[in-house]
Amino acid sequence: MTKDYVIGVDLGGTKILTAIADLEGNILAKVRKDTEAKKGKDVVIQRIKDTVYEVIKEIDGDLSEVKGVGLGVPGPLNISEGIIKSTPNLDFDNLNIIEELSDLNLPIFLENDANAAAIGEKWFGAGKGADNMLYITVSTGIGGGIIINKDIYHGVGDGAGEIGHITLIPDSKVQCGCGNYGCWEALASGTALIRMGREAVESDCDTKIAQLVDSPEEIDGAIIAQAFKEGDEVAKELMNQLATYLGIGLASMINVFNPEKIVVGGGVSQSWDLLKDKVSETIDKRAMSSLVEGVEVVTADLGSEVGVIGALAVALTSLDLL
Repeated sequence: MTKDYVIGVDLGGTKILTAIADLEGNILAKVRKDTEAKKGKDVVIQRIKDTVYEVIKEIDGDLSEVKGVGLGVPGPLNISEGIIKSTPNLDFDNLNIIEELSDLNLPIFLENDANAAAIGEKWFGAGKGADNMLYITVSTGIGGGIIINKDIYHGVGDGAGEIGHITLIPDSKVQCGCGNYGCWEALASGTALIRMGREAVESDCDTKIAQLVDSPEEIDGAIIAQAFKEGDEVAKELMNQLATYLGIGLASMINVFNPEKIVVGGGVSQSWDLLKDKVSETIDKRAMSSLVEGVEVVTADLGSEVGVIGALAVALTSLDLL
């Protein structure tokens, strides 16, 4: 008796993580490979294919039993055409990834990685039961996925969800990676926290942060969080500033989308216990009270595997199995 499966592929600049699951989303096997992006497009494409073949072999399955493949990739996409418009750390600009993988002879469903994560959290993580939710990842930058009536919202050009680039402070001196100034991402991401910590140490503030490192270049979010837990006032001020900016952005999201849930993922969410009170206080001050009453802000459940679980969820939703 044959069985049916779906495959999820999480393609990143450094790794490819591929999983195979049954039609209820239960993962049966995983294969991880280095992307080896420096070796060029053809090598990366072949490594994607290799992970698909290998993960099927792991369960003694057959390619004919696979109903579809969800593929999560970074960067802006043209989903209907299967084209990756551009992507950091990969030489995939204007690449038709569906054509490149056509010899798999499988339906392939392309999705932006942040959207895939949102779909994964909606069906298998902290967003279960929410028909209208936002997934926000706060890490090196800030990105997100928007779920409306159970479906991901793509926008007219498949670019919806670039929430990190809303402007919080128009005359800010802090430049974002997008080139603009005062973006939410530039002020409230993990990168922003590191920048503030290094500036504090370099300005000779009396802070435990400086005692925990040999040089400012070693400062990261975990160091600042550690100093906060040890009672350092500068670290507390930095975390409160970050939390305030996070709260301002989240309040705007609540006012615009009126979601049931906001699921916060990414590296910064690991310090959520240190941030949540100030975030909640800021949301209460800045979002409409009637909208705040109906929203729950929670941390993500799926951790480091959110990308591949999201890719599986993309396949399952695209096949109308969820």
